[in-house]
Amino acid sequence: MAATSFVAAILQAANGFGFAVLAVPLFLLFAEPGPAIQIVIIVTLALSAVVLPGMRSAIDRPLLLRMGIGAAAGLPLGLVAFGYADPVAVRAVIGVIILAFAAVIVAVRWRRQPILLAMRPSRDIASGIVSGIATALTGMSGPPVLIYLMLASAPPRIVRATLFAFFAACYAATLAANMAMIGVPGAIWLIAASLVPFVWIGGLIGRRLGDRLGVEAATVLALVVLVGTGLYTVAAAVRLALS
Repeated sequence: MAATSFVAAILQAANGFGFAVLAVPLFLLFAEPGPAIQIVIIVTLALSAVVLPGMRSAIDRPLLLRMGIGAAAGLPLGLVAFGYADPVAVRAVIGVIILAFAAVIVAVRWRRQPILLAMRPSRDIASGIVSGIATALTGMSGPPVLIYLMLASAPPRIVRATLFAFFAACYAATLAANMAMIGVPGAIWLIAASLVPFVWIGGLIGRRLGDRLGVEAATVLALVVLVGTGLYTVAAAVRLALS
């Protein structure tokens, strides 16, 4: 889990996304979905504390506010679903989301006529709602909003900074809701605390790497991680369902 946290922090800080996408499936090897998602939420907040201050100038604050309003509306729906979700189904959903995410990136980046979507306040809010549901249910808030911003061809630097700020706000709200409605055991806090040093080191390395990494190189790196993780997660869910 420490090695996963370190690598995932590098990916998140370099690209603006990817920690939960990589960490959640691998953490599920060692914990049930509920504890695994709670650990990811806590550790991601710790990562934001060291990476976000260096990105503040690039944050699109009106966009962040609209997506945050949507996430606040979607979060309760996700928490209700989380309380009734089947662990195997959650694993399968996570894997499918990751693979769909990778497919959209390929379509946007390498099609001769890229898919474009005009950004509108209503669409900003809608992407936030979907993200809020996904955060509570699977621990991954990134895919919905990143796909939306990529379809809208938002500038990479703004995407990276705004996503990071959005994740920090979304995960803080999710953690507070978990503490109030579900509870976070002391063992979860101890495990998360033991992973924080690895996350901080990875985050600092990733932030410097992201400043030097080209858009295409960053996309290829993300795709390799996404496809490998998505295929593994779906295969693991199928194996559990058949066992």
